[in-house]
Amino acid sequence: MKSLKCACLNNKLHLINIESTLLRALPGFEIVGLASVTIKEAATRVKSALAALRDFTLPAMKIVINLSPSDVKKDGSHFDLAIALLVLLQKEHFDSDYFVFGELGLDGKLRSSAELFSVLLFLSTHVKYAKILLPKDIALKAAMIPNFEVYAVDNLAQARDFFLNDEFRDSCKVDTVHPIFNNVIEIAGRKFVPNLNYELDFIDIKGQERAKRASMIAAAGMHNILFEGSPGCGKSMSAKRLPYIMPPQSLDEILLASAYESLNSNSSDFSAIRAFRSPHHTSTRSSIFGGGSGMAKIGEVALANGGVLFFDEFPHFGKQILESLREPLEDYKINISRVNSKVSYDTKFLFVAAMNPCPCGNLFSKNSTCICTDKEIAKYQNTISSPILDRIDIYCAMGEIGQDDAPSLSSKQMSDMVLNAFKHQIERGQSELNGKLSDADISKYCILENSAKEVLNRAITSYNLSQRGINKTLKVGRTIADLRDSQIISKSDIMESLSYRMKR
Repeated sequence: MKSLKCACLNNKLHLINIESTLLRALPGFEIVGLASVTIKEAATRVKSALAALRDFTLPAMKIVINLSPSDVKKDGSHFDLAIALLVLLQKEHFDSDYFVFGELGLDGKLRSSAELFSVLLFLSTHVKYAKILLPKDIALKAAMIPNFEVYAVDNLAQARDFFLNDEFRDSCKVDTVHPIFNNVIEIAGRKFVPNLNYELDFIDIKGQERAKRASMIAAAGMHNILFEGSPGCGKSMSAKRLPYIMPPQSLDEILLASAYESLNSNSSDFSAIRAFRSPHHTSTRSSIFGGGSGMAKIGEVALANGGVLFFDEFPHFGKQILESLREPLEDYKINISRVNSKVSYDTKFLFVAAMNPCPCGNLFSKNSTCICTDKEIAKYQNTISSPILDRIDIYCAMGEIGQDDAPSLSSKQMSDMVLNAFKHQIERGQSELNGKLSDADISKYCILENSAKEVLNRAITSYNLSQRGINKTLKVGRTIADLRDSQIISKSDIMESLSYRMKR
């Protein structure tokens, strides 16, 4: 028996071991192991490609191909090359420690398939290192994945020579590095890729110093934030600039973000800028959270993983959508269950919401008159339930921009301060940023001085804080302390953290 490695996506990645053997029976070609119609058709493509090799004849025996594990449904034409090689090399000794992918033409030429790059991206999140044989038309792109050793061939004959000829194998290696991986920083032995692109800059926002401070705290600790203010005060501008000042991503985060994006589009690339997703308030529940009538498709909350999920006009989203936010905001994971499939996606995103203070938007305005009644204002504001508001770490009320307001901090300056705070979190040994700390980690890392404890105890009563609210206050205080290079949370840190709590 001979074997090679492969993989497939069936809601999640499955590592597949392809085995082959020859049986003394009537000549035939059988593929077993819950193979789809596409894989069953591989028998015809493989036999035709083998027939195109003048120095090879199919053995007069029964060829059996097993796709293991046998209880996992497999699909995809990228199994062709591995199946053909196992038939071709049945009597040879070769290194089976390779992942082999590629669709065969009837003449033996190789090509990639539509979902192959998605498979490779998800494979990169499951294995720390892998040797991979691919068609040349996708090898250059795949070689940019940091933990892959990629080899490329044009056709089945070259693939055979690859396993039998060491000199030819070395010539097939593809060496290339994606530009963003040339600029890697190391913090406490871990590698991160910083963003050097500030296409959207906070320098464009005049005034709004409190909003900029709140944005910097939110970015440094990945805290959920709600902006409330009159139309045109800079709520959306602040939200759209957040990804540019957020902490650098690890290599694993970049690979996972690209893997998720590949499920949503035909092309995806590696980016040092974190994801930014902004669904419209008329979007359906399935498009935001994932799902569909058949297969469980990825939604906006999963595509925002590691980045920013922005809900503009927050109260205009449907009640069902707003309440469905509870699970991804609390558990950092969303489970999509359908009759035919069940899939789980990570949802560790920075949630940003923006809303007007009233239906007409002029409640905070000094220049325009609010035409809303108290009843209309209360109805508008009560659209957002207390459990959802309790999951917001930072509330920032924004006033109108004045004529004398001037630009201040740039995104580059804010990014440098965020990076400094990020280093403190990593050097403490945290596996998560402050905003995503577990209860156990809060007790371990959120150390308060005595005066800060007294302030927090008084605030629990005056602010009517829930246990979640207490934890949110501590986590924001931890980030504020990191921004001023302190390992201890001071009284002023807690007081600033409390100033961002929403009271209604």
